Amino acid sequence: MSDDGRCTVNFLVFEASLRRASINDRLASLATDVVEQYGGAVDRAHMSDFDTPSYDADAETSEGFPPGAEELRKRLTAADALIIASPEYNASVPGVLKNTIDWVSRYRPQPFKEKQALLLSASPSMAGGNRGLWSLRVPLEHLGTRVYPDMFSLAQAHQAFDARGRIGDAKLQQFFETTIKGFIDLVEAAKHFPKLKSQWVEFLGERTDPATERVEHYEHAA
Repeated sequence: MSDDGRCTVNFLVFEASLRRASINDRLASLATDVVEQYGGAVDRAHMSDFDTPSYDADAETSEGFPPGAEELRKRLTAADALIIASPEYNASVPGVLKNTIDWVSRYRPQPFKEKQALLLSASPSMAGGNRGLWSLRVPLEHLGTRVYPDMFSLAQAHQAFDARGRIGDAKLQQFFETTIKGFIDLVEAAKHFPKLKSQWVEFLGERTDPATERVEHYEHAA
């Protein structure tokens, strides 16, 4: 617990782009600064840390999990929440990120369940990559991740940052900080919520058999 009475929460922050110095890398770095400003602890990662070959069930059976999937599983498990700054590829989620999510979802226990997530995007377009974030919500929410309702999409991002790495428009910078602070408050509250029980069912509502029944039970202490 910090001096101001807040409980420390740990955030995994990374950009979903393999390109060095991408605009989403800059947005993820800015998010890191704001989280630390408000007392959060950050594990700053990069998509290159989690890069994986195309998912192949035969490879999983014969060779196990690739290093990139294991790295994300390990760092995701250690975090209370994750913040992803993701580009938009053809109005959807980058394939490299979706592929890694598919790999990591095969672990037991399934590590995305119960994690809080905040989604950010940056794009040269006027939409700021927002359509890609709606696509990214789908697999994460299916896996039990609690995706924060507010998403931040920075339009015309190639010219939005100032020399300090902040958003040049003061009102947008303030909105960005307010969004992240609200997310930090939620993660802190969720981490210390009174004891509850929950479960994750992959095919909720369907008649299951041994090939499809994947159910995990969770118990949370205050």
